[in-house]
Amino acid sequence: MLKALTDLLDTALSRKAEEAPASRKHGIELATALLLVEVARADYQADLIEDEEILSLLRSSFELDDEELSLLVDEARAESDHAASLQAFTRTLHEQLTVQEKHRVVEMLWRVAFADLNLDKHEDHLVRQVAGLLYVSHNDLIRIRNEVRRTTPGLKPG
Repeated sequence: MLKALTDLLDTALSRKAEEAPASRKHGIELATALLLVEVARADYQADLIEDEEILSLLRSSFELDDEELSLLVDEARAESDHAASLQAFTRTLHEQLTVQEKHRVVEMLWRVAFADLNLDKHEDHLVRQVAGLLYVSHNDLIRIRNEVRRTTPGLKPG
């Protein structure tokens, strides 16, 4: 009887250990996608260019196929519609990402904000707020913004 109970616990724990990396990965992907959606929505204008940038960034960052990408963005939009705060999503990222990965998320946010070649004040505020919640320094935030601005085709320096 004790052996059966031990085997049952071992099986349950090993299954949970196998599921943990997949669950962690999905949590990071969802939190990142939701923040990108929030930046795109911040200026209160639906913009196809920003939507395309979100898809491109998520596809390249997480190596998702079209179906996975579509499901992720749909889930992020649904979560965004019901989210009272971004803190749960930024906490997930803050606790699970390295400093360099957090910088990459902030870069992605700036890329969405600049995708339409116009940085709206609400987009700017949201990117700064998220960077603060991720504990990205102000110097790094500005350095990343300037790099994105410099490398965005068609955007005036400045």
